[in-house]
Amino acid sequence: MSFRALPWNIIGSGIFISPKGVLEHSGSVGLALVVWVLGGCIAALGSLCYAELGVTIPKSGGDYSYVTEIFGGLMGFLLLWSAVLIMYPTTLAVIALTFSSYVLQPVFPNCVPPYMATRMLSATCLLLLTWVNCSSVRMATRIQDVFTVGKLMALGLIIVVGLVQICNGNYEALTPQVAFSMERTPSVGQIALAFLQASFAFSGWNFLNYVTEEVVEPRRNLPRAIYISIPLVTFVYTLTNIAYFSSMSPEELLSSNAVAVTFGEKLLGMFSVIMPISVALSTFGGINGYLFTSSRLCFSGAREGHLPSLLAMIHYKNCTPIPALLCAATIVILCIGETHNLINYVSFINYLSYGVTIAGLLYHRWKKPNLYRPIKVNLLVPVCYLMFWALLLGFSLYSEPVVCGVGLVIMLTGVPVYFLGVHWKEKPKCIYNFIERATYVGQRLCFVVFPQFDPIEIAGPSEWTDRSSGRSSLSANS
Repeated sequence: MSFRALPWNIIGSGIFISPKGVLEHSGSVGLALVVWVLGGCIAALGSLCYAELGVTIPKSGGDYSYVTEIFGGLMGFLLLWSAVLIMYPTTLAVIALTFSSYVLQPVFPNCVPPYMATRMLSATCLLLLTWVNCSSVRMATRIQDVFTVGKLMALGLIIVVGLVQICNGNYEALTPQVAFSMERTPSVGQIALAFLQASFAFSGWNFLNYVTEEVVEPRRNLPRAIYISIPLVTFVYTLTNIAYFSSMSPEELLSSNAVAVTFGEKLLGMFSVIMPISVALSTFGGINGYLFTSSRLCFSGAREGHLPSLLAMIHYKNCTPIPALLCAATIVILCIGETHNLINYVSFINYLSYGVTIAGLLYHRWKKPNLYRPIKVNLLVPVCYLMFWALLLGFSLYSEPVVCGVGLVIMLTGVPVYFLGVHWKEKPKCIYNFIERATYVGQRLCFVVFPQFDPIEIAGPSEWTDRSSGRSSLSANS
């Protein structure tokens, strides 16, 4: 795994979605740009902490693996539970809705695309890419490589056209006296929500930690990836927003349902069709990438004994984790809602997970002070991140108690599930029989089997085992 891939995994469809939400909550162009720059700085602090964890606990799986290792099975399960039920499904829903909005906006230029049309197109896109990922890993990888071009084409075109506009003297909205003028002063809570919107675009900065075991020379390449990619992504995002504001007033941007399409219609004339096509390609590739990653997390969770064993099985011929993919796709379709509320919802849980993981770094240092750490960041880095984290989550919850609170409640529902499904060892035989039968039916329907791993590497496939506690729980066999 090359560190050069990291910037392109961070840069995704979020930059085509979040600018509207950031501007809406920040209240001015100038403050919105400040939020984008500071958002990159916060992502850099988090990345440095994750780099230390990545080489100290060299396991693939990212947050889930680190929290399980440091805090034990319950905390790891809650992180996995929130990822499976909230993070990945909601992120996929947002990207799918963005895809349908950009595809349909040229068809409905003077109004919002119909609700059912956007949902049907989103669901169709998700089902198509689920089928692709179930059919062939190679096909899914090729789609990812090809559709990355759309992402780079759209951003490159926006930045170049925006810079031409500025060179031609169209930068009045960016002058300090205009950029920081606002009709209302935003509350601290609104600024916190602006950061949540921006953080959605930066999500992916911890991508390499999900594949740490595949990274060549992680001690050298993880920090290098951070030092190169985070400033680069921050620079690209800031330039993209500057380009938007060079040609669109704040009112135009806030009233737009597809910001890049509005930008293209104003400046590209007959070539404006390039913009929705490029963004649609970008979001299509983004959905494909997230489906792949979410299914891998379900697969890892099942192998660790925190999810049903069926999710750890792969197709006997194509070697694709079909049950994990179908689980993710089904949840996503049920989670589709209003885009900007969904971003606040998923970003709150994302930040909560990041904070717990980085708090784990401090706890791990305290518990194991003599452990060799190839990378050891200054103590101020995690402390500063956690201070910002506490303020951000506190004010976000205060400003949007329902949107953020629902995610928190769903996360906490994992507590009884963990104790009943994973921790409880002596369950009635009828439960084991039911799970055995359900697993058998799932295997027959999906044509899946357990992969051939080294028996030392994993526990026996017949039991759903909580490795962190050493207890056997829900099992495929009684």
